[in-house]
Amino acid sequence: MARVEIEVEKNIPKHRKIYEVLREQIAAGKYANGQRLPSETELARRFTVSRPTVGRALRDLHQEGLISRRVGSGTYLKSRTPDSAAQGERVLGLLVSGLGNTEILDPICNEITRFGQSNDCAVLWGDASSPLGSAEEAEELCRQYIKRRVSGVFFAPLESVPDREAVNLRIATALQEAQIAVVLLDRDIPEFPGRSQFDLVGIDNFHAGLILTQHLIGLGHRRFLFLARPNFPATADLRLAGCREVTSRAGLPQPDARSGEPTDAAFVRDMLRPHPPDVVICSNDRTAALLIQTLSNLGMRLPQDIRVAGFDDVEYATLLAVPLTTIRQPCREIGQAAVRVMQDRIENPGLPPRQVLLPVELVIRQSCGTSRSSIS
Repeated sequence: MARVEIEVEKNIPKHRKIYEVLREQIAAGKYANGQRLPSETELARRFTVSRPTVGRALRDLHQEGLISRRVGSGTYLKSRTPDSAAQGERVLGLLVSGLGNTEILDPICNEITRFGQSNDCAVLWGDASSPLGSAEEAEELCRQYIKRRVSGVFFAPLESVPDREAVNLRIATALQEAQIAVVLLDRDIPEFPGRSQFDLVGIDNFHAGLILTQHLIGLGHRRFLFLARPNFPATADLRLAGCREVTSRAGLPQPDARSGEPTDAAFVRDMLRPHPPDVVICSNDRTAALLIQTLSNLGMRLPQDIRVAGFDDVEYATLLAVPLTTIRQPCREIGQAAVRVMQDRIENPGLPPRQVLLPVELVIRQSCGTSRSSIS
């Protein structure tokens, strides 16, 4: 059995991380109904921890009703009949590119799984051992969900595929024609400013860009640059629109918008000419982290020479050389809202399409040029 390195976050015990990994594998269908799970000894070897640590993780799964533990026999996945509806349980699917390796959608999908299970819904993760990476894989998973006749699918439209709007619309339409409810996560299918006929749950990206830029103007910044990587989704357009609305009201120059790889030193050097902006607002934290590394390699100091801000508040935002000012997404609340919207859609298919946009929080750290470290 291959070993798995468990990255332990601050204040989160090892047994809780093991619990989360095993729960994701169960949700993804890695273990068949009634199948025996690896022994505590095998799991301890796999995760490089003690048996008591594994035992605590298994007890949490048992209390959640996902496994049964038989003295002298082992641990087994609780059986579910193929006809889940016969037990009053709905089966829902996740169709998310890169699931299992995404900074924001992973915690959202974890909460969808947890909250769904507490509301008599089984949530399938597709093949968690091989995350979706192409349009062909996404369409194949779509066909599997249709064949299985799931009740609904949570779909995060693909970003980095050719002709993505047509591909995403084809997937969502196929599910809808099969009478499977569709709830979009994080982003819509059409390019900005289009709107589809499907329910959407995410954050208010326009307001996120607005409150971040208001804060930066309050610090005295006047020249802004907005940076997104190639193939950016409509959420980046909405964040940029919020930035532009605030600068327009303040009578300041509109932010320069650039698209390129933040790891490309030549691109970054050219982006800052002839005069560097006061602050670079990045479309997400990953882009910001990569930009900060490139700026450091170019000999620029943060925040003395230039400031950087992002969106999402991912785990490593506080671990950068200069902690990142950013916008925090309420992942737990998004996951729960998505389940509620899905339940409404299944029970009332004729409802008009809805956008459920949750509020965000501004997280202030040193990268924007302030010594404060707080949330407002």
